[in-house]
Amino acid sequence: MAGIGFELRKLLRKDSYFGLLRAYGYAGIISSGPWVLSILVIMALGFLSLGLLPDQSRHVTQFLVSVTYIVAASLVLSGLAQLIFTRFVADRLFEKKDASILPNLIGLLTLVNVTAAGLGLVILITLFDGTTLLYRVEMFVGFVLLTNIWCITVFVTGMKAYRQVLWAFVFGYGVTFVLGMALRGYNLEGLLGGFVVGQGVLFYTLLFLVLRYYPGDRMFAFDLRRADQTYRSLIFTGLFYNLGIWADKFLFWYNPATSEHVIGPLRASPIYDFPIFLAYLSIVPGMAVFLIRMETDFAERYDAFYGAVRGGDTLAHIEQRLDRMVDTVRQGIYDIFKIQGITVVSLLLVGPALINWLGFSPYYVPLFNIDIVAVGMQVLFMAILNVLFYLDKLRLALVLCLFFFVANVLLTLLSQYLGAIFYGYGFALSLMLSSLAGLAVLDREFQSLTYQTFMLQRQG
Repeated sequence: MAGIGFELRKLLRKDSYFGLLRAYGYAGIISSGPWVLSILVIMALGFLSLGLLPDQSRHVTQFLVSVTYIVAASLVLSGLAQLIFTRFVADRLFEKKDASILPNLIGLLTLVNVTAAGLGLVILITLFDGTTLLYRVEMFVGFVLLTNIWCITVFVTGMKAYRQVLWAFVFGYGVTFVLGMALRGYNLEGLLGGFVVGQGVLFYTLLFLVLRYYPGDRMFAFDLRRADQTYRSLIFTGLFYNLGIWADKFLFWYNPATSEHVIGPLRASPIYDFPIFLAYLSIVPGMAVFLIRMETDFAERYDAFYGAVRGGDTLAHIEQRLDRMVDTVRQGIYDIFKIQGITVVSLLLVGPALINWLGFSPYYVPLFNIDIVAVGMQVLFMAILNVLFYLDKLRLALVLCLFFFVANVLLTLLSQYLGAIFYGYGFALSLMLSSLAGLAVLDREFQSLTYQTFMLQRQG
């Protein structure tokens, strides 16, 4: 995403508050847009449908839960391909082989479609007895579409055409909202149908942008299968990261003491779901800083350091550039702490009033508070992983993601055993421990980076 970050920095150079707000506004929406927009639109559809059709609350709940499961399942599945394809694209751009990107994207999406379709059919046929055929078809199409969207999103958000990317998301989710409202009278199938059609519009809009900015030299390719052009550890890194994000949710959904049946095999946790998804809206400020500072400033210092190494510069100049790169990481982490910390404190203060205004019980407030802290820690964890990816420490990133997943599972189970007052602490503590471990790893790696650059072969 450094490419789009460099474009946004042009707005910062205008030396005006408006330019500053525009830059960080674009950065926040682009970096967290798909996730935040999906939460906002789905929640808006749910609340407005309940307000207009109060007797259809059961269908609205089924819609919200169904979409949540589609998002979760598609993120976990696409996690197998997201990072490995992102690294593949970055390497091809570095080699000036832009024409190979589109064919390999088509190849990747073909594999993803076949896998998602096969998995989706098996699950819907075997586990969704008692639901309507239309509902199952919508769930199937939605799952396949979102799996494709997550794969293409990690690429298009790095394009320099940030305005077009932003408007693509606004248009796609706008269609989702309008159709959902228009079809809400058809109960669950109408709401879900509007969501699926809107996601289809979003996917094809994003695909059009890729076709426009990265025309290919052939129709289809799958160079990802070649060991010399991929880093296989990234497959499991993406998988464990996404499993870590969703592990606590699934544990609460399928614990009979904390959940209830909704539709088919799908369950929901009324006490756990709303606070965590509302807390995710607070991720925007931290993600904006992440994009501007970590993806842009750090990328610039990184290029300067390795440019000096490749150019045979003096050791003194190389170490000077290393110091600047380390300082940039420290400053970026500090800025994330500062901005996300201000956001957390602000929401802690207004949280009770916000929960009350939305019409929910004040018992949600403690869980909402710990979830806000956890989401802030997630931004920090992402920044640490980002630096490790740049430094080619892919196995260390894999270990951290595996540790995060295992810690979230074990600590969430412990929180459920200890009782309701500890709900949410499993997710928060797992992210805190993973972030602290990541910071220790970064400190060690930077201390030996010059030696490793000259003396050790690349590992991945």
